[in-house]
Amino acid sequence: MIETLKHFFGICGEHNHPNLLNISLIFMVLYISYKAFKNKRKLITFILLLFFLYSPAQVITQDSLLQNKIVKKYKAKKFFNNIYKQFFKYGTLYVAGDVRNSYEQQRKNYFVRTNPENLYDVPQVIDQTIYHPFDYRYGLGFRKLARFDYEIKAKHYYDGTENNKSLSSPTAAVQGFEYLLHFEKERRRGEEFINSRYFLRHTGKYHILKLEHREVGNVGFNYQSAEARLRLPIGKKFSISAGVIARTHEKAYGYNPIEIWLNETEIYTDSQGNEYEYPANPWYSLGFLYGYDDIYYTSTDENGNQMSDWYWTDPNGQIVAYTDLQFRDQIFGNLMNRYNNEIWDTLDPYAEYAPIVGFDFYHYKRNFWLHAYGNWILPHHTYFKGDSDFNYLNRNNWGLGGLRLDSKPEQWDDYQAGIIAGWKISKTLGFFVEGEYTKFWDSEIFNTSFGINFRL
Repeated sequence: MIETLKHFFGICGEHNHPNLLNISLIFMVLYISYKAFKNKRKLITFILLLFFLYSPAQVITQDSLLQNKIVKKYKAKKFFNNIYKQFFKYGTLYVAGDVRNSYEQQRKNYFVRTNPENLYDVPQVIDQTIYHPFDYRYGLGFRKLARFDYEIKAKHYYDGTENNKSLSSPTAAVQGFEYLLHFEKERRRGEEFINSRYFLRHTGKYHILKLEHREVGNVGFNYQSAEARLRLPIGKKFSISAGVIARTHEKAYGYNPIEIWLNETEIYTDSQGNEYEYPANPWYSLGFLYGYDDIYYTSTDENGNQMSDWYWTDPNGQIVAYTDLQFRDQIFGNLMNRYNNEIWDTLDPYAEYAPIVGFDFYHYKRNFWLHAYGNWILPHHTYFKGDSDFNYLNRNNWGLGGLRLDSKPEQWDDYQAGIIAGWKISKTLGFFVEGEYTKFWDSEIFNTSFGINFRL
């Protein structure tokens, strides 16, 4: 009822509908118009009066729309400015590469090719040295990574070969967003590889959020992780953190398909009920799976001594070994690796999560600095992707014939630690030491450097 009365009297704030105020103004204008019609000066006064009496609502409405438009434009500009400052400011886009000589043997390798019709004819010496084409690397990336005070930019540009400590330490040098988006292709010794690293982290006063993907083609390393931690600063130099991390791995650690295949056994029972265990897959039968064949032969030397063995041919019928021993030593090893790789390729990648804790200590002065950090992934791993029989919890549970029936999942610890320290004793003498150790699953990676600098 109250709203209806407001609309009727014209005090609702909306002036685009008929109301008592509008109607009154109209009649007032008509009356003044009649009285002032004979006087031009009064007519001009009336027009001005009409303008100021009837258009205040329209002016206010237009001013409000203009004000709202300005506010929205300001807010949008502020929003995009914040995105730029938080995410893109100080970021660097780069495209880089290099070309260099490939590895070359110091001494050449040769072999002798003889005349098949006359073994004792003058042989042909063949250069068997492997010559690789030139090595190269090219890639592109976008990065925003803050350097710690002790890290000095080695070059006046970025080319993708940099390795900032902030990629490993739990806490960044500054708060806010950091990222590295890098992709490259390289060739080493004639083989081509893809390398990539995608890193995104947001560090706050009380939290750490991180996403990472890394692929190193020449060592077959492919790794993804996501982690969320709560962070507790203790003073200005030390902090601890705790949370959860999810990781993936492609390798079925501890699972050796060829060993299981060769260790499979069968039981033979003779007519008297005696049981005999024998290999279900003799080692040489692997050659049959890949098209090799063995042919039995006997020979007699000039002294009348007889010998017998098996010579082997490849799928094309070419002789590759003249004895079982030669086949085992020269051919069988490659077939084992081929078999393992084919079985491993049929397995899906694995993914697991576990709790993680870490610490970070950072002290920097011009003449002395110390940065120590560590991460510990606790032994409470839970897999949520991949065949459970082949995950890392069963790495030690494989025996003769396959996975032991009485086996139990076995947890493990993963950890990473690093230290960087430097001491400038004087203007001419200084010491430094750097080191980092990482243990993930069965992989151990460590690197150290130390030395003394004396400037003359």
